Amino acid sequence: MVVTVRSLGLSGISGYEVSAECFLSGGLPAFDVVGLPDAAVREARERVRAAVKNCGAKFPVSRITVNLAPAGQKKAGTVYDLPIFVGILAANGDLPPLPPDAAFIGELSLTGALRGVSGVLPMAMAAKQAGISQLFVPAENAAEATLADGLTVYGVPDVNALVAHLRGEARLAPAPPWEPEEDDSPLPDLRDVMGQENVKRALEIAAAGGHNLLLIGSPGAGKSMLAKRLPSILPDLSRAEALEVSGIWSVAGLADPKHPLLTRRPFRSPHHTTSAAALAGGGPAMRPGEISLAHNGVLFLDELPEF
Repeated sequence: MVVTVRSLGLSGISGYEVSAECFLSGGLPAFDVVGLPDAAVREARERVRAAVKNCGAKFPVSRITVNLAPAGQKKAGTVYDLPIFVGILAANGDLPPLPPDAAFIGELSLTGALRGVSGVLPMAMAAKQAGISQLFVPAENAAEATLADGLTVYGVPDVNALVAHLRGEARLAPAPPWEPEEDDSPLPDLRDVMGQENVKRALEIAAAGGHNLLLIGSPGAGKSMLAKRLPSILPDLSRAEALEVSGIWSVAGLADPKHPLLTRRPFRSPHHTTSAAALAGGGPAMRPGEISLAHNGVLFLDELPEF
């Protein structure tokens, strides 16, 4: 029997839909995951096996093949633990037919509890575009997923609660939409600076026009102090800009589960010894660099000639 479970993945800082196809067949017991999985995805076999047994179900003694489609796209991370778990139980007859508009993402522990994952916001926005209306995520990521308006988000604490929900025995409550709180903490402000009128004027022009700015002066002249006050005169983030920045920070693993939406423009000040990959991004897992993390904000390169 073949069961297809909808899920999501990350390509750079964008999400895309992934289908976890689970097939149970006769033959010697085996558990294979195909579809260009990385080491973390292949290791999901042991996490899923333990979670199935710890939720009271019987792990099928048969040949299990899981295909993560599109098979030509590399799959990375632990977000596919939950859809593989659901697909195996459904293929074994332990779950009723799955809702066609539901998707699952999350990392499993050996006890069956769900751990939070990175990049939930871009994946939730991709789910909305793919026509998915129900999204099951770890409870830690539920607030972040609700930022993609139009989705019914369920925060799943463990697989027992998910199985009971899918069987109709005990329904999970949808996560309420997260709303940002008023942040009254003050930013470094230009009003604290005495004198330096020409530099203040240059900062205002750069902020108004979105220009780059080069500050040159002797040590102690106030270059860094003035640059750190630039965000205080920038306009507030719009909703679209805040979602863009928050999505990038989520992919980088820097999002705060309790405050997933950035409401202030980011200010990034990397040290001049940082590597090219850390500054521009990239690497095997294509993580955002400091330039991306400063999107819609300020990137301050102190001691510029040292970079």
